[in-house]
Amino acid sequence: MSHHRLSPSVHEQTSALADALSALRTELELPGEFPADVLKEAEAAVAERDLPALDLTGVEFLTIDPPSSTDLDQALFIERSGDGYRILYAIADVPSFVAPGGALDAETRRRGQTFYAPDGRIPLHPEVISENAGSLLAGQLCSAFVWEFMLDAAAEVRSVLVRRAMVRSRAKLNYKSVQAELDAGTAAPVLVLLREVGLKRVELERARGGASLNMPEQEIVQLPDGGYRIVAAPQLPVEDWNAQISLMTGMAAAALMLEGKVGILRTMPAPDERSLGHFRRQTAALGKPWDGQASYGDYLRTLDPTDHRQLAILHSASMLFRGAGYTHFDGTVPEEATQAAIGTAYAHTTAPLRRLVDRFVLVICEALSNNKAVPAWAREALPSLPDIMAASDQLASRMERLALDTVEAALLINHVGQEFDAVVISGSKPAKNGNGNGNGNGNGRGANGKPANGKGFNGNGPSGVVQIAEPAVTARCAGEMEPGTKVRVRLVSSDIATREIHLELVD
Repeated sequence: MSHHRLSPSVHEQTSALADALSALRTELELPGEFPADVLKEAEAAVAERDLPALDLTGVEFLTIDPPSSTDLDQALFIERSGDGYRILYAIADVPSFVAPGGALDAETRRRGQTFYAPDGRIPLHPEVISENAGSLLAGQLCSAFVWEFMLDAAAEVRSVLVRRAMVRSRAKLNYKSVQAELDAGTAAPVLVLLREVGLKRVELERARGGASLNMPEQEIVQLPDGGYRIVAAPQLPVEDWNAQISLMTGMAAAALMLEGKVGILRTMPAPDERSLGHFRRQTAALGKPWDGQASYGDYLRTLDPTDHRQLAILHSASMLFRGAGYTHFDGTVPEEATQAAIGTAYAHTTAPLRRLVDRFVLVICEALSNNKAVPAWAREALPSLPDIMAASDQLASRMERLALDTVEAALLINHVGQEFDAVVISGSKPAKNGNGNGNGNGNGRGANGKPANGKGFNGNGPSGVVQIAEPAVTARCAGEMEPGTKVRVRLVSSDIATREIHLELVD
C-alpha cells in the first residue's frame, strides 16, 4: 500500500510563502535598494541640516503609533485654553532633507510612497532620514512643521498657524496601551484631552455629513518562526480620536491653500444616486434599512461589524467610497474641492515620511500661513503630483491585495477538504439564461477593502464572496448565496504560488 503526503510540511509551507512574497516584488516591479547617489545625498543632508531658530523643545510632545513603527511623522501636545483648547501638532520636516531637483527628490517622485510589504517595508526615503534624523523619535532633537490650533469649547478651529521649529518628543506611545490607560482612568492629562477633543471632533464630522467605515482591518503579521498570519481587529477608539487630529490638520491645510489659490487637494466625489439606490436595497434585504433620511455617514456609525448582517452592509458601503484622487490648482480654485467622505475640502499633509505629496503641501502651507511667497519648486511640481500619487496608490493597493491573497492561500493550504463557518459578504444568483457570471453585487471586498477577485473561481455559475472567521480569510465561493447569511463552506484547493483558493458551499 503506497502512502503520500496530502499537504506540505510547515517548513515547506513557510519556504513557499517566503518565495511567493519575494516574487511579488519582481512581479510588481516594486522599488529596490536606493541608488548610491541617493544614499550619499541623504547622508549629506542629515549631516549638514540646519535646525530652525524657533525653539519649541520645552513643549511636551508625544507620539502614538503601532509599537513597531519607527518612521514617526506626527507628535502631539494638547492643553486647555480658557473654555477651549490649544493643540500643537508637529509634523516631520522632510523638506529640510530633500533638495529640489536632486537625486533624492527624483527617487522619491519615482516611488511616491512607502510600500508596506509583508516581508519588509520599502521606504519612500532612505532609513537615515525616515527612521532616524527625520523621524520624531522620543528624546531626539528634530526639526518639524508645527501646526498651532486654537479651538473653542466645541473643538471648532478658530485659528491656525504653521511654523518650522525645533521639537523634542517626550514619549513613544502605542494605541493599545493608551486605550488601556484611558479605560482604567490612569492616563496622562494630554491623553484625556485627546479623548475629549476627539469625541467633539467626531460630533463635528457627523454634523458636516462626513462618513467613516468602522471596518475591521486585516493586518498581515509575521510570526517568530518566519510564518505569517492575518489578524482582523476592530479599530480602537483612541485610533479614531488620534485620526481626528490628523483630519483637522488636513482640513486646515486645504483651507489655507484654497484661500491662497495654490496647492493640491485630496478629493472624492459624492456617491451617485445609482450607487446609493443599490445600497438602500442592500440594507433593506439585510434587515437594517437605510431610508435616506439620515445621512449615510450617520447610518454607517450605527453599524456593528461583529453582527454578520451588518458586516455585509459595511462591505457593501465600501463601494460608496470610490473615485478618490488629487486635484492641483494654481491661481484658480477648483470648482469641486470636496472630499465627500470627510464632508469638506481636505489635503494630505501629516505623513511626509511615507507619502510624497505631503512634503509639498507642508511647504506651501507654511509659506501661506506666514504671508511668504510659495517656493517656485513647489508650485512647479503641482501638475505632476496627481499622476505620481495615483500610480503609486494603485501599485500599493495591488501589492496589498496580492500579498493578502498569497498569505490567505498559505493559511489554508493544510486544510483542503475541511469545512468552515463563514459569512456571505456578497452573492449572486444564476442569470435567467442559466449562465450566471459570478460577479456578485459588483466587486465584493475583503475586510481590508481589497477586491475579492475570485481566487480560483472560473466565473461560471452563481457565486459569492465569503469571509471565514478563523483563519481570517476572504475569498469567492462557488454556489448560490444571499449576502449577510451564515454558511458552511468546504475548501476544495489552495495554491500559494498562484494565490488561488477554491471554496464551495456545503449543502
